[in-house]
Amino acid sequence: MSGQRNKTNWKSILKANPTDWLLEEQNPSVRYFTLTDLLDFPPDDALVIKAKRAILTTGPVPVILSKQETGGYWGVPQDFYVRAKYRGTVWNIISLAQLGVDRSEKRSRKAGEFILGASQDKLSGGFSYKPGNDGGDHESVIPCLTGNMVYSLIRFGFLEDPRVERAIDWITRFQRFDDSEGPAPKGWLYDRYKQCWGKHTCTVGVVKILKALAEIPTGKRSEPVSAVIEKSAEYLLKHHLFKQSHNLDLTAKTEWTRFGFPLMWKTNALEMLEILTRLSYHDPRMKETVDLVLSKQNEQGCWLLETTFNGRTLVRIEELRKPSKFVTLQALRALKSWYTH
Repeated sequence: MSGQRNKTNWKSILKANPTDWLLEEQNPSVRYFTLTDLLDFPPDDALVIKAKRAILTTGPVPVILSKQETGGYWGVPQDFYVRAKYRGTVWNIISLAQLGVDRSEKRSRKAGEFILGASQDKLSGGFSYKPGNDGGDHESVIPCLTGNMVYSLIRFGFLEDPRVERAIDWITRFQRFDDSEGPAPKGWLYDRYKQCWGKHTCTVGVVKILKALAEIPTGKRSEPVSAVIEKSAEYLLKHHLFKQSHNLDLTAKTEWTRFGFPLMWKTNALEMLEILTRLSYHDPRMKETVDLVLSKQNEQGCWLLETTFNGRTLVRIEELRKPSKFVTLQALRALKSWYTH
């Protein structure tokens, strides 16, 4: 968490102030997070309570929840990841968690119970993209899914559930942070799925795991969790978030410079920046990403939706190449933290 902090009036960097637009009642999820994260309204404020309740009645959330089966899943139970991409249970859980659904909604608890039973590997605690005979298939555990499910389950109120604690333990035991400096680790997990483990750490896996651990309140983070947070952050910082670590003049993946919502298993520079600033990182190696985010602001102080899963998900959340309330919210959260904390 190094670097000289450049405190300023963060709104002065905006070409225009989109707050009123973000507060429109048609999108209660964005309205709720704007009130709490940007305007610092307390959780017991009447406007916050009203917006939170509206999440369940207006917008994409009630559409997604209306398609949930009584068993807590969507579609065919065993097709929770691959064959129902991006309509199966995993993907709807991720979306609901990001849209502000929490433990107060009983259907989120049912979804959590289902995915813990169907996807979690009983031997290791990680999450598998394939069903097995009893829980998730032991040979198909992957880091990005484990991170996404831990993140979502914590938001759904499962932080102190022993099964989620086991998943967090999986992260602290198995997540790697090497960068082709030497031989890749060998053994279970590391010998499979080149795209996940390969010659060096998968950046997406690091991002999703860091996102999950950021959900754990500071006072409840164990020493191993804090160590993984530091290792994850340093791995991203070493890459200046979206660059090639061995040649920082080059972008690692062009798609990481395009912003969208939801990202599902993918990532981008804005997501990385938002997670790091939430964790109070203020490192000079983040500045290129801050500049990238600022460069994408339009004259109305908004950001566009540059990538989308529309057509593949149960509900269209926003329109491609149009101003995006979700991307704008993410950008403003990151910029506020960068310039003020």
